Amino acid sequence: MDYVLIGEILAGLMFFGVIGMLMLGFPVAFSLAGTSLLFGAVGYYFEVFDFSNLSSLAGRYIGFMTNEVLVSVPLFVFMGVMLERSKIAEQLLLTMGKLFGNVRGGLGISVILVGALLAASTGVVGATVVTMGLISLPAMLRAGYDPKLASGVICASGTLGQIIPPSTVLIFMADMLAGINSQVQMSKGNFAPNPVSVGDLFAGAFIPGMLLVLLYLGWMIFKAITDPKSCPATPFSDEEKKGILKEVMTAMVPPLILIIAVLGSILAGIATPTEAASVGAVGATILAALRWRLSWTVLREAAISTATITSMIFIILFGASVFSIVFRQMGGDNLVHEFLSGLPGGAIGAMVVVMIIMFVLGFILDTFEIIFIVIPITAPILLMLGLDPVWLGVMVGVNLQTSFLTPPFGFSLFYLRGVAPNSVSTGMIYKGVIPFVCLQVLAIAVLFVFPELVTWLPKLLY
Repeated sequence: MDYVLIGEILAGLMFFGVIGMLMLGFPVAFSLAGTSLLFGAVGYYFEVFDFSNLSSLAGRYIGFMTNEVLVSVPLFVFMGVMLERSKIAEQLLLTMGKLFGNVRGGLGISVILVGALLAASTGVVGATVVTMGLISLPAMLRAGYDPKLASGVICASGTLGQIIPPSTVLIFMADMLAGINSQVQMSKGNFAPNPVSVGDLFAGAFIPGMLLVLLYLGWMIFKAITDPKSCPATPFSDEEKKGILKEVMTAMVPPLILIIAVLGSILAGIATPTEAASVGAVGATILAALRWRLSWTVLREAAISTATITSMIFIILFGASVFSIVFRQMGGDNLVHEFLSGLPGGAIGAMVVVMIIMFVLGFILDTFEIIFIVIPITAPILLMLGLDPVWLGVMVGVNLQTSFLTPPFGFSLFYLRGVAPNSVSTGMIYKGVIPFVCLQVLAIAVLFVFPELVTWLPKLLY
């Protein structure tokens, strides 16, 4: 009996079994762990898996909870939730709308710029999309905007928090890639590998994030020129224009200060991600207090929301750990290595296939589900083939940003659907995001052709 072949077959079936369970709507963490244990039992029967291998789970879980880098995740989440409570997004949207509303496509441009600012100061996709959907969507519809264009620009701008630092996805990927890269380098005989840090990925993602903002702005300008009826101007009265520059500065200065304090300190090497996140959490609380929005109720709601989001992320991570152990012990990593190594084009060919797989998975799975399943399986082989870990992490981040936009399960689409009026149908929202998904694919292609857009800033700073 060929035990190696049986193990690899079971590992492959387990991967598709997990995808199937998730598509049926079962909870992510329990689908990952439950399906893995079920296939582990089958593997135990065929003597290709030993349950004693799961004894390392306790050490892994303790390592996750005591990892100083991952401590920054709940702090960044708290910062984002508190900034939402301080109504910074609302003030930014209203003042930017007055500033650009008197030109065609101005409200759409305002949404994109505010989305970029909120991404760099909060990084909470759901809160950004909901806030802009509640405030900007009605204003854009009243101004005569095409509902599809309005929906698309709001959903796309809200997802910028997924790639523009500080991003919780980049934090987890940096932690995962750091460990994988160290193992790969040591296997090659390099016992002093350069570690992959959160700062590296934050720096690497900065230019790609700005590239996406420029592409979104370019699309809005193109629509304003070629289809002016879809995004007409909204002239404001002279009374409303009075003091607009002062309003804009008042709205922009607080988040800019927070961005410089948090992101600037990380990129400059002054503070670790956890230290910067602590400053951000305190700064967001102070901003809420200065706006007379801080109360015991707000603080309690922010803490509960932070605990809920963080628990959801980490329980998925725990379930993914069970999957990873069972998959590896049954020979799944060898199966993936043989598949990717045998592809034409070497490392680039393997990277293209992995990116396509992740893009397709984005139609049915959430970002965290994908990185916790796919990165531990594919990253060791891709790094062994010689790919730069920072480039790999940022490319995956940009790719998976589309998982928030791609129908039928894009989370941004659900967030907007929940607050959009009945006049905006689900079909309109789906059609509206298609051009922005195409822009995402264009950005990925540009970063493929010009990897220096990702690697230049990290090498300059570190």
